Amino acid sequence: MKKLIVLCGALAALLLTGCAQHKKPYDYSAFRASKPASILVLPAENKAPDINAAHSLTSLVTRPLAEAGYYVFPVAVVEETFQQNGLTSGSEIQAVSPARLNKIFHADSALYISISEYGSSYRVIDSVTTVSATARLVDLRSGKELWQGSASASDNEDGNNNSGGLVGMLVSAAINQIASNVSDKAHSIAGLTSNRLLAQNEQGGLLTGPRYKLISAR
Repeated sequence: MKKLIVLCGALAALLLTGCAQHKKPYDYSAFRASKPASILVLPAENKAPDINAAHSLTSLVTRPLAEAGYYVFPVAVVEETFQQNGLTSGSEIQAVSPARLNKIFHADSALYISISEYGSSYRVIDSVTTVSATARLVDLRSGKELWQGSASASDNEDGNNNSGGLVGMLVSAAINQIASNVSDKAHSIAGLTSNRLLAQNEQGGLLTGPRYKLISAR
């Protein structure tokens, strides 16, 4: 029996080790070869029903990118430039070729953001505010994709621990929905999504830019 227990334990450890080995490290070879110093944040493609989603999330990505050591083109100036040329939606703007974007802005790279969820949903006994997005970093000099990632955040990540019964849960959900509409809770959640999406690490996150050491030394 003892031998059987030891054998089972060894087999379980082997299986766990095998599973861990199947996870491939993120390939940063193109990113490291490109060495982008500047990032052009394009207006986001909005697939969520809330028309404010694109402006909200796009306005929040400049800080984590700048803190990562990149020069980030002012989002408002970039958007105004496209509007002056008749491009107003994120999908239209993101269809512009990398070569054209490089010629106009002289940026090393561009960040393409797509929003799939943004806002609060009322689910009878709960009200949840969620923001989900994906992003791609593309070298505007070569057109190569350097990185891609995704992130999501909500105000219900700890679960619903309401102990007031069904009536209490209904009341809580209604209050949460009203509070979300009044305070634009989605914008706050978008900030968390942005930080997660553009986190700097070598496990699938962004690599730091050339100004990172200078910024972190302050």
